[in-house]
Amino acid sequence: MGTALIALAAAFALVLVVELPDKTLVATLILTTRYRPWPVFVGVSAAFAVQCLIAAAFGGVLTLLPDRVVAGVVAALFAIGAFLLLKEGFSKAEEEVEDAGPTAPVSFRRVALTSFGVLFAAEWGDASQIATAGLSARYAEPFWVGLGAWLALVSVAGIAVLIGRKIAERIKPHLIQRVAGVVFAAFALFATYEALFG
Repeated sequence: MGTALIALAAAFALVLVVELPDKTLVATLILTTRYRPWPVFVGVSAAFAVQCLIAAAFGGVLTLLPDRVVAGVVAALFAIGAFLLLKEGFSKAEEEVEDAGPTAPVSFRRVALTSFGVLFAAEWGDASQIATAGLSARYAEPFWVGLGAWLALVSVAGIAVLIGRKIAERIKPHLIQRVAGVVFAAFALFATYEALFG
C-alpha cells in the first residue's frame, strides 16, 4: 500500500505542476467563457478519465518488459516530456485567453460533449499523458498513478472553472513549464542511470 500512495502522490504532484500552465487550463478557461461552467467541468473530467486510463494502461504494459528496458523506455518518455516542456517554456509566444462573449444558451449534454471532445483531442501526446505512462511503468502501479493523474487534471479544470479568467492574469505559464521541464529531465536522467547501471 505504501508504494501505491507514493505512486498516487507522485502522479498528482507532477501532473498538477505540468498542467497548471498548459493548454488544459487555457482550453477549460476558454470553454467556461463560452458555456456554463458545470457541464464544461463534467465534460473535461470525463475526457481526462479516458486519457489517464489509456496512459496508465500503456505504462502498466511496459512493466511486463525486463527492468532495464522499462527504465530505458521511461527515460525516453521523460526526455520527450522535458523537451516539449522546455521548448514551450522558452518560446516567445504567450497564449492569451480571448474574450468569447457571453455564455451561450446550449444544452448541458451538448456543452459536456463539446468539452469532452476538445480536451480529449488536446491531451493526446501531452506531457501529462507521457508522465502518467512513465510513472505507471516506474512504480508498477498503473491504477494509483492513473488516479493521481486524473485527480490533478480535475483539480486544474476545477481551478479554471472556479477562478476563471482571473488566474490567467496572475500565472506565469512559461516559468512553470521551465521548472516542470527540469523535473522531467531529472526523471529522465535517473531512469537512464537505472537502465545503464541498475
